[in-house]
Amino acid sequence: MGAKELLVLLFTHPTEVRALINYGIWRDARDITKPEEFAVTGYDRPTMRQCWALLDATSRSFAAVVRELEDELARVVCIFYVVLRSLDTIEDDMTIPNSVKLPHLRTLYLKLHEPGWTFNESNEKDKAVLEQFDAIQAEFALLDEKYQVIIEDICRKMGSGMADFAALATPETPVAEVNSIADYDLYCHYVAGLVGEGLSGIFSSSGKERPWIASQLTLSNSMGLLLQKTNILRDVKEDVDEGRGFWPRGIWSKHGFSSMKELIDPAREKEALFAASEMTLDALRHATDALDYMTLLKCQSVFNFVAIPAVMALATLDVCFMNPQILKRNVKIRRGQTVKLILRAVNPRDVSFMFRDFARSIHSKVVPEDPNMLRLSVACAKIEQWTEHHYPSFLEISGSSGSAQTVINSTSTDARAALYTQLAKEAQDKAAADRREAMMADLRARGIIKEKKEGAEATEEEKRRIAAIENEEGPPWLMIIGIIVGILALMTGLGALITWVVLTYFDDCESESSV
Repeated sequence: MGAKELLVLLFTHPTEVRALINYGIWRDARDITKPEEFAVTGYDRPTMRQCWALLDATSRSFAAVVRELEDELARVVCIFYVVLRSLDTIEDDMTIPNSVKLPHLRTLYLKLHEPGWTFNESNEKDKAVLEQFDAIQAEFALLDEKYQVIIEDICRKMGSGMADFAALATPETPVAEVNSIADYDLYCHYVAGLVGEGLSGIFSSSGKERPWIASQLTLSNSMGLLLQKTNILRDVKEDVDEGRGFWPRGIWSKHGFSSMKELIDPAREKEALFAASEMTLDALRHATDALDYMTLLKCQSVFNFVAIPAVMALATLDVCFMNPQILKRNVKIRRGQTVKLILRAVNPRDVSFMFRDFARSIHSKVVPEDPNMLRLSVACAKIEQWTEHHYPSFLEISGSSGSAQTVINSTSTDARAALYTQLAKEAQDKAAADRREAMMADLRARGIIKEKKEGAEATEEEKRRIAAIENEEGPPWLMIIGIIVGILALMTGLGALITWVVLTYFDDCESESSV
């Protein structure tokens, strides 16, 4: 970020500048190049250094969160990512004919056990992962078998699914298109939902997360679909320019388009933005599942790894919503906003608040002419409802020195706050009455007071006894007052002593000086 951009950001978004400064000063990023990290990161091996370099080259933002994973988990996820990136590179390369592409997609998982294999026929920007696949294979072979099984299985399923969709291309339609929403969900499952399932399996196998996390297939799938659908929405201009089409026909055809190329026609910008709003709507339906998934995680580094891309996805949906720039270029969130999200995405409560805020922002930009206005309102309300159900807004967390407690927000105008306060007072009054009744029952049992007849009042003697007992159970005021008076007397005595010593000392000094 240049000085000019930083100066503009200072006046337009000052909190983001502060976040950038805090991040630069206080962020304690993991350094995988340190010798003490070699045992778990493998950075001392040339092949693993290649894999880390490939991760940086193919996804710099994702590489940052991968590095922060604990122990060997970072290295395992790095290998998992570059293996799947190899599949994705073959699929995205429109210069590879299907006669070559389909067999490679279906059999790449077998190459994980074939030392020295590489592929040098790709023209895609990330072709390095294929040209250096021998290094990836060498590091895969060094992984624990429990991780190899997961990575190979996901690679096999993903490659098969990608090949099925790529096979839909015909001479008349050289680029396969996704037709219905169901087909779109299936495609996103193959390219991203399976990634979520694989990651859950890796987290569980590592022991960082509980064993049953691996079986949360629906929630894992939704995590992947939320991220993938956001990327597909954002990358529409790039995909159309390069001859790819991932927006489902079931969405854009409703707005009068006969091909995806027409989406970037400036003359039809309004209809294209309505199609984009429906793409946003489709992505938002996975938001609450993503929130549910994050509440299940217990390892902080795993939570950060999952939460940071998720909040960035919601931020991207917000910045892209009804934004005509997505039809002209690749729209991204500001760097300062990214850092602000990273610093805040550390627990489920704050993440859900960010989801809610972005949902509110999206809802505020819905226009009445949008055919999806009502459904968008419902989708945003579901996120609001989820957040309010799990983390009510009239409650706040307060505390210091490592201790925290949930209390009612004293400034809240929420009717539930007054109701809760009333119920709490009633519960306290009832508890006090129960304690008094228990004390009275004990006194009667011990014969200190007589059992009074129904309708009869206690005698004066009984009242005095009860009052005396209650006074005995109260604070020992006489002792407290005595202690306070003693302390004051001691302090007065010490003060007088100090005054006498000082005066005596100065008198002696004056006598000596006069002599």
